[in-house]
Amino acid sequence: MNRNAQGNPKNKPARPSIDTADLVQKLAEPKRLTALGPIAARFLYSLRLIALHDRVKRDPVPELTVRLGGVEIAAKSLALSQAVASTWPEDVHVSRFCCQALTHDEATIGAIIDCACYRDRPGFEEQVQGLIRPERIHRLWDAVLALVAAEAHAA
Repeated sequence: MNRNAQGNPKNKPARPSIDTADLVQKLAEPKRLTALGPIAARFLYSLRLIALHDRVKRDPVPELTVRLGGVEIAAKSLALSQAVASTWPEDVHVSRFCCQALTHDEATIGAIIDCACYRDRPGFEEQVQGLIRPERIHRLWDAVLALVAAEAHAA
């Protein structure tokens, strides 16, 4: 009987291992906004608001300033959204403003902001590895740190 390298008959598909099945299950379960730190969650709400304003061709800064409690945080949020848009390999997908479930893009953005809050550069780079070209990572890191600093200064 002919067997492939995994020991399965040639015409039968290999069953996924338990680890693979667990990974697929975890990917299928949407991450929740409540799983993120406060700075990441606030930014994702800001990102959704910016996307909404972009669709209707309005300036988001006045509303961001009111919602975030200051013009500096609003400006840093807008700058980070622009850095994300310019470094991401495709358009960033965001959920509706009222939704607690995160898109995969939002989950990744939230994770990198949480890493930056702890000054965890290796964790940050692990989150974007294979997603963002290496020469663009520093720009994103700097923009995230600027937002984190503005949030800390306002607190």
